[in-house]
Amino acid sequence: QVQLVESGGGLVQPGGSLRLSCAASGSIFSINPMGWYRQAPGKQRELVAAILRGGSTNYADSVKGRFTVSRDNAKNMVYLQMNSLKPEDTAVYYCNANGYSSGGRYYPGGYWGPGTQVTVSS
Repeated sequence: QVQLVESGGGLVQPGGSLRLSCAASGSIFSINPMGWYRQAPGKQRELVAAILRGGSTNYADSVKGRFTVSRDNAKNMVYLQMNSLKPEDTAVYYCNANGYSSGGRYYPGGYWGPGTQVTVSS
C-alpha cells in the first residue's frame, strides 16, 4: 500500500523560498493524481496544489503564481516549490495520494503523509 513522507519544511523569512518533497512508495503513485494540502492552527485543511495524470496542475488562488507542483514518477517523488512566501503560508503541509480529478478539480484520496511544518516569519 501507499506510504508518504514529506520533507523540506522549516523556518524561512517572508519573501523566501522552500521546496517540499514527498517520497512515496506504492505502485499507484506513478499513475494517480497527487495533491498538497496545508493546515494552519485553528483552520481547516485546504488544498494548495494538485498535479493530475495528464500533467495538468491546479492551485489555490492564494498561492497562484508563487507555488509550483511537479512530480518525478521515476523517483516516486512529488514536489512543491514555494516562492515569495508570506506569513499566512505558515502551516503543516501534507502530501496526499490516490485522489481523483473531476472537472479539473482534485479530490483527496485516502493516503496522507505525517506532514512537514513550514513557518514564515521574520
